[in-house]
Amino acid sequence: MGEFTIKDVARMCGVGVSTVSRAINNHPDINPETKEKIMKVIEENHYIPNNSARNLKRTESNTIAILIKGIDNPFFLAMFKTFEQELGYQDYTFMLQRVQQEEDELAVAQELAKEKRLRGIIFLGGRVDREAKEFRALGIPYVLCTFAPDKSMLTPEVNYISIDDEEESYRIVDYLCNLGHRKIAIIRPTYSDRGIGRTRYSGYVRALKKHGIEVDPGLVLYMKDDIEAFTPANGYAVTKELLETGREFTALFTMSDTTAIGACKALLEAGKRVPEDYSVAGFDGIDMALYYHPSLTTICQPKEEMARASIKMLLDLIEEHPVKNNQQIFKAELRPGESTQEL
Repeated sequence: MGEFTIKDVARMCGVGVSTVSRAINNHPDINPETKEKIMKVIEENHYIPNNSARNLKRTESNTIAILIKGIDNPFFLAMFKTFEQELGYQDYTFMLQRVQQEEDELAVAQELAKEKRLRGIIFLGGRVDREAKEFRALGIPYVLCTFAPDKSMLTPEVNYISIDDEEESYRIVDYLCNLGHRKIAIIRPTYSDRGIGRTRYSGYVRALKKHGIEVDPGLVLYMKDDIEAFTPANGYAVTKELLETGREFTALFTMSDTTAIGACKALLEAGKRVPEDYSVAGFDGIDMALYYHPSLTTICQPKEEMARASIKMLLDLIEEHPVKNNQQIFKAELRPGESTQEL
């Protein structure tokens, strides 16, 4: 029989190797019953940890990568503190990797997994519509967070944390319709976008249909390709062009708070009033939306809760603990602000 190793201990106890390492090193972050079970197996099998086993936590990478599209978005910035806190409690570190708009998130993840010896990856934002087998090829645990799931790819093994973007978009546009607005413009990402832009647009269409309003193609506006998506600059540029066309509208839904802030600036510069002349609604619930003047009507995503849930799910996958629900949909909150009013 070969030498009894730390992997044998992990297998017999039904835990991960890093859990055995924590028990050996008397780490406080381990269930007492699990630790007792591990130490009993070690004693019964006369296992003597070698230097590499004792120093596993120091020699093994304990890094989680956060892949993010839209790193300048305040919505994501608000999640980083939660990521850092939760991972710090578990003796993990995290690295941020920005993914450019035109880059493939999965290709970037594959390179990082090889180069950095990552323990896991969280995909934050962007568009991820790949098949489950392509994520398995990463060879490490992953969680998709704050993305619009493509229902065609959602096999039971795909791990994700999200809100129902279509339903929440429907809620805020329905709110505008209930205020009496019938000419509601929308700023969405580029036509080729297959992520939250497409999903939130579906909610917009569904809400109009409920109120017997036909979609006016002239009020469906697309963000500029040469300006980063979901930014104040994009909202400003698109709204300015909308005003120059002379098309009639009474409300504007921008799909993000940052885009809404840029849109408001364009309206105010043109001598228009918000909400007296035009109602404006955003999405995300960033802090700035509450303190902007006028305060924005928006959909508040539970960002801290989603960040914590993402970390818990990922660490459970890394430690090979049972994951009760690997596909979690969070409820958002419609927060009326001063940027909208009844007609």
